[in-house]
Amino acid sequence: MVAAAVVVAASLLVDRLVGDPHSRYHPVALLGRFIGWWGVPARYPARIQRIAGVAGALATVALFAVPFALVELAAPWYLYLLLAPFLLKACLAWRALEEHAAAVVRALESESIDAGRSTVGMMVSRDTARLDAEHVLSAAYESMTENLVDSIISPLFYFGLFGLAGAAAFRAVNTLDAMLGYRDERARIGWFSARADDVANFIPARVTGLILLAYFAAKGRFAPAYAALRRDAKKRPGFNGGIPMAVIAGGVGIRLEKPGAYTIGDAEQTLAEGGAGIVSAVRAATIIFVILEIAALFLLVSMSYT
Repeated sequence: MVAAAVVVAASLLVDRLVGDPHSRYHPVALLGRFIGWWGVPARYPARIQRIAGVAGALATVALFAVPFALVELAAPWYLYLLLAPFLLKACLAWRALEEHAAAVVRALESESIDAGRSTVGMMVSRDTARLDAEHVLSAAYESMTENLVDSIISPLFYFGLFGLAGAAAFRAVNTLDAMLGYRDERARIGWFSARADDVANFIPARVTGLILLAYFAAKGRFAPAYAALRRDAKKRPGFNGGIPMAVIAGGVGIRLEKPGAYTIGDAEQTLAEGGAGIVSAVRAATIIFVILEIAALFLLVSMSYT
């Protein structure tokens, strides 16, 4: 348990120092290539695509998690403490979320609206060609607030429960959903991955919502944060991503909007004005969760000696 607490803290330090290296040999890049190989609907007759999706997803999760599990189970303690922070960091992306949003802001401020549209188009799946500056920023911050759960809290949550294999299994499930969980030609082959991701994020999303509410309560913004949660959390498709989006939108006092799909929060200030508040909320939720997780791990240690 003590080692796990050290690994959690060290993984975030590695993340802040190193970020997300762009390498074709990054574990998640290798994972994506494997999914891209088997997860092509045209490879299978329509009648067996659902079965193929289940089998492929289970095989993917198992293959990705096994090396992580081996390090945890077989490595000497000193080798575990050396490798585990980097392996856990490979399953999460805190600094990258901030960098992607900051790149959109820089593109809008120093280049042009077209540069901003192009940059945010690498973060979201929507058509960005006609978005104005506010909607470009909205797309960037929607991605950031939604992925607070997917890319930070959930991997840490499952590491706390199941160790490195748990974090790796979650990252595989989330990547499967990101690549296959769409209502297009991938609907049959990706249905299981999409449902598995919903289930995996269910508890972490709600824990994140509670942490964010506590954070905004400390800042005197509990009422608007809670009001936005109750009113807007279900507007976004799915039953997880809307929770952090709504609480942050209400707490910061900004509006997140996907034209023709949903509007979350009230525009007390523009997204350009509220961007720093969004980043601060994501940082605070991350740090608070890590403190709580480390405290829980040490509490388990103390209980084991009583």
